[in-house]
Amino acid sequence: MFRTPATSPDFDVAQLDDYLRVHLPGLGPLRGVERISGGQSNPTYFLQYDSGDLVLRKRPPGRILPSAHAVDREFKVQMAVSSAGVRVPRMRLYEADSSIVGTPFYVMDRVEGLILHDNTLSDLPREHRRPVYREMAKTLAQIHKVDIAAVGLTDFGRFGGFFQRQIARWTNQWRQSTPRDSAAIEALIDWLPRNCPEDDRTTLVHGDFRTGNLILHPTEPRISAVLDWELSTLGHPLADLAHTCAYIWLMDTADFGVGLADADLDSLGLPSMQDFIENYARARGNDDRLTRFHLAFALFRNAVIFEGIADRARKGNAASANAEEVGRIAPKLAERGAALISGDGTDLP
Repeated sequence: MFRTPATSPDFDVAQLDDYLRVHLPGLGPLRGVERISGGQSNPTYFLQYDSGDLVLRKRPPGRILPSAHAVDREFKVQMAVSSAGVRVPRMRLYEADSSIVGTPFYVMDRVEGLILHDNTLSDLPREHRRPVYREMAKTLAQIHKVDIAAVGLTDFGRFGGFFQRQIARWTNQWRQSTPRDSAAIEALIDWLPRNCPEDDRTTLVHGDFRTGNLILHPTEPRISAVLDWELSTLGHPLADLAHTCAYIWLMDTADFGVGLADADLDSLGLPSMQDFIENYARARGNDDRLTRFHLAFALFRNAVIFEGIADRARKGNAASANAEEVGRIAPKLAERGAALISGDGTDLP
């Protein structure tokens, strides 16, 4: 008989087990169900079967925006990129019928390994840290090199105009929330639309590519799987690269995600942002470089996202216990973005 943790799942486990036995024969006994805690994303559970552990990702219950928490898109993109050699968990099935667990869901194999939210990679041997970051750069480049038409993703988003749409989207998000006054955000809202680059390429983008969304091999400096494709779409590859760089090198060690802006990179065996960008460009086979625009955009986007989390915390409906802490980082990111566009910010490679 299966066991459940102290916090029971919000669905009928026996009904799910019966369903999976029909669609995935040979599972063996179900030994337990464990919800993975934390995050603002889609509820995720480990299903512990004798034949091997599975992972279930489901849409949250209740009323949400029509385009939000689209687990069908998560399933579709991971199925597609796996055929192009991108390392993702093996997808097992997608179910749109809400009667099984209350909302649509999909099931995939569980990949064993390490998930590290600390960008210093302090849990890894020093000699493994630079190689892991090289693998990250290569993996992000591999995602951007996926042939959209060949894997059936031409309908996964819009072609062209990505930065313009994104700036408008996050500006509107800022206006619709109840944010604090922010001269830095207003400066970015004014500057970004007037400085969009002419380069208007479209590739597949992950949307939230960072250390905490990767499974690392338990003993070797390589990536076993890329997770959390909830924000993936068609967009500009340098938006993806800038997000990764801003999340890692433009946040401090005390910030959400434990950034590297104030870390001693050499003593920790970690690469610089310039090293990461150069590794990415080599893997892409081009000379892509980030500009102030790309990094300022990434900081603006994350500042608005984090402010939205703080706003939900103030209203008492945030999904994560650390929502207020995350929200306190929003002004820092906005100020760093404003410093970049004023010419007083971090030197670019």
